[in-house]
Amino acid sequence: MSEAVIAQTAPYEMELEPGTYYWCACGRSKDQPRCDGSHAGTGFEPLAFKVDKPGKVWLCGCRRTKTPPFCDGAHQSLKEGA
Repeated sequence: MSEAVIAQTAPYEMELEPGTYYWCACGRSKDQPRCDGSHAGTGFEPLAFKVDKPGKVWLCGCRRTKTPPFCDGAHQSLKEGA
């Protein structure tokens, strides 16, 4: 499996309501950070995660987090255009 595409070098700040969401793990989705099926044939699968209460979350944009789908600051070690 290849490495995920860096969709952006910053997290996606989102207000989410309770429910199940699917984070794009491959970085290819046109509907970032949500999965749109662009992972087909890549070996990647979207990551389902559940939100229990409404609120703000920061979802990883660089796909280098150790805590997917949430940002852990890994983007800070990347250079723009990486």
